[in-house]
Formats: sequence, C-alpha cells, structure tokens
Amino acid sequence: MKPKEVVEFAKKNDVKFLDLKFIDFPGIWQHTTVPAHRLTEACFEEGFGFDGSSIRGWQPINASDMLIIPDPETAKLDPFTALQTLSVICSVSDPITGQPYSRDPRFVAKKAEAYLRQTGIGDTIFFGPEAEFFIFDKVLFDSGPQGAMYAIDSAEANWNSEREGGNQGYTIRNKEGYFPVAPTDTLVDIRQEIMLTLQNSGVEVEVGHHEVATAGQGEIDCKYARLMQVADQLMWFKYIVKNTAKKYGKTATFMPKPLYGDNGSGMHCHQSIWKEGKPLFAGDGYAGMSNMALWYIGGLIKHSKALAALTNPTTNSYRRLVPGFEAPVNLAYSSRNRSAAIRIPVAGITSPNARRIEVRFPDPSCNPYLAFSAMMMAGLDGIQNKIDPGDPLDKDIYSLSPEELAEVPHMPASLEEALDALEKDHEFLLRGDVFTKDVISTWIEYKRDELNQVRLRPVPYEFFLYYDI
Repeated sequence: MKPKEVVEFAKKNDVKFLDLKFIDFPGIWQHTTVPAHRLTEACFEEGFGFDGSSIRGWQPINASDMLIIPDPETAKLDPFTALQTLSVICSVSDPITGQPYSRDPRFVAKKAEAYLRQTGIGDTIFFGPEAEFFIFDKVLFDSGPQGAMYAIDSAEANWNSEREGGNQGYTIRNKEGYFPVAPTDTLVDIRQEIMLTLQNSGVEVEVGHHEVATAGQGEIDCKYARLMQVADQLMWFKYIVKNTAKKYGKTATFMPKPLYGDNGSGMHCHQSIWKEGKPLFAGDGYAGMSNMALWYIGGLIKHSKALAALTNPTTNSYRRLVPGFEAPVNLAYSSRNRSAAIRIPVAGITSPNARRIEVRFPDPSCNPYLAFSAMMMAGLDGIQNKIDPGDPLDKDIYSLSPEELAEVPHMPASLEEALDALEKDHEFLLRGDVFTKDVISTWIEYKRDELNQVRLRPVPYEFFLYYDI
C-alpha cells in the first residue's frame, strides 16, 4: 500500500491505534503505539521520535534522539490486540541528517538488495527460511550468585509417561516426533490457528507439522520472498507463533537448543538469484544447477565460519551445532545428504524456477536482516571470484572413516570461534557499503560481552561433574 492507501485502510477498518514496530540490533522486535488520529500521509516521511540510547547496541545517551519511519508496504491489522490496531514495520533514521541509521538491520538488508542489482549479477534474491520452534506448557529459569536453574515441561514429552492424572500414554519418545498424528501430536489445533492467522495477515503458508524432537517441536513453512520482504515476514511469523501459544496458555521459543538429548531448532534457508524474471541457479551441472549456483555455494563454504557469527549468534546455537549428531556442521554440499551444511533439493523439482540451494546451518535466533544479507554477500563473493565449492559429498557422513572425516571442514564449535572468524574475515561484507565496519565491530563487541556473561556463570552440570573434586 501507498501512504494514502494506508490512511484510507485505517479509516475503513475503524482503526483505533497505530503500532510502530522496529527491530533492534540483536534481532528482537520493539514497538511503540500512538492514537490513530496521528496516522497521516506525512508521518511516512516525518516519522516518530524515540530514545535510541535505550535500544541495545545503538546510540549513546548524548545522541539518543532518533526517528522511526513507517514503511507503508508493511501495514497489517494486528491479530492480537483487543482494540483495532494497525501495525507497521519501521526503518530508523537520524533526526538531524535525515539519513538512514547505519545500525538499523533493515537498512543493511535494503543496501544488500541494492548491491545485488548494482553488480549486474541479478536483480532479485529469494529466501525461504524454515524456522523451527518449541511450544512448551511451562518454562522456569533463574540465574543469580547463589544458584541457577531452568525447567521446561510439555504434556507430550516422554519424561511425563509416568505422570499421574491426565496422562493418557501418548507421549513422544526422543527423536520420534516427526509426523505423528493426534493424539500423539498434541499441537495440531495451535499450529493450524498459527497457519490461519499467518494467511489472514497476508503470509502465504505452504506446510505445517510436528518436528523430530519431543516436547512440542514444530515447523511451519511460508512461501519464499525477496530478502527484505521475507525478513519482515519472519518477524511476523515469530510474533504470531508466540502470541498464539500464549493464547492457549503455552509458551513458544525459537531458542536453538532448549532441550538436552534431542534435536534442536534450526532455520534452513532456501536461496536463489533471479534476473529479469528468470532463475539463474538452474543449469546442466551437478543436481541440475548452474555454474553460478555452484560458485555461490563456494562463497558460502569459504566464509561459513565468519557467517556463523551472524547466522548462529548465540552461545546456545553451539549446543545444536555439535559434530556426530544430526546438526549440519560439515562444510560440504550434496543433492540429498541432510548432514551436509548445504543441500540442493531435488525431490519433486521439475521446473527451473524451483532450482535453489538450502543452507542448513543457520538457526532462528539470528537477526534475519543481517543473516540473510550476510549469506547473500558470501554467495556473491563466490560468484564474482568463481570459487570452486569442491566435489559434492554424497556419502553418509556418519559412516566416514576418521581419516575421511578429517578432510571435511566444520562449522565453528563455539560463538567465540565464530566471532574470531568474523573479525578476520569480513571484507566481503563491506562491498557496496552493505555492512559497515561500525556495524561489524559493534556486533562483535556486543556478542563478546554476551559471551563473557555466560562464561562467568557456573552451570548446574558442572556441580554434577566437579563438586566432589
């Protein structure tokens, strides 16, 4: 919609409030709300003021005033407010210069799309993220100088098979949550309501199902879209999943590894580049791919350790990325091998339009604007420099000998390793001024502080291992 159409839409739907949403540096939606009478065509240029020093990773107190500028194309009726509310996603600007704010993740994504067009390689990049999540019945956690704890619970979890009162025997064993029907799958109604709410909000849904882990792991896939649009869409997706779960008296999380001994939550990202309405990843090479697609893969593999600091940006991310389990830590590509970090989907693909790659190591704790932009920049570096991805790895990685496995590079084993890699390898991100040195250094500084806060605290299992030393 254009600004005039948004104003007319609000009047037609008797909107009472305008909710202004924007994403902070780490990747969480923030918002402020104004009465509907303040919604005018002018506000899409003039914006609304806020305190940038109170947002993580942004302004110092002596330069705190900032503006959020609503994007009229993102306007939607909020499905969860009691009073009719129009939600609009905003970009961030400097109130003095009027220029976009360099640390605004949406601005990074906007520059990434512009850089793709500038290279002449393509004019559109599509992303299709598959963000997994857990829906728990209860979560408890605390951390203090005298102790720390967390506890999660789910009626369908296998640890509740002995629970008296209400247990009817249909619990899910570890790693057996993929595709069971009700009553074993207890979340059918919630997922369907999430899917319906997404569709009513203008997000096209493709499929929804229970995922591998016990205790309420799920996945709902939405149709691919261009980079900026799909990042906006992912934020709506998280918002709708969390608020629908709350409506049912449950709690949802996109934390990569909340559950010990079972699968974590990843976010496989399908990607393809197009130009003038034609797909550029289809060809007559391996698995029906073009040289451009294989070079794109080469760039991703080359820069994957640095990418991890943006695609897997939490200490918890590396509880999932552990060698020897199902997580895609092996930096290789394959047409069918799901243990490889990059997969080329082939099942059911008959059209060149569907030719794409699937990057399997990211997780949904990332800031999507930064993560998608970074992956694109790595892929473009591969295309520009014709980086050979090597031979595909079509063998079962788990059956490889130690000598064979030693030749396969791996994802970083920790957030610290990933941040070190980003510090050494980020020149490819600076092209076209997509990322700036300030954005990268601020990200590394913020995440290292987060890392240190975790490092300082004992965890319960250390007492189990070491208390009697």
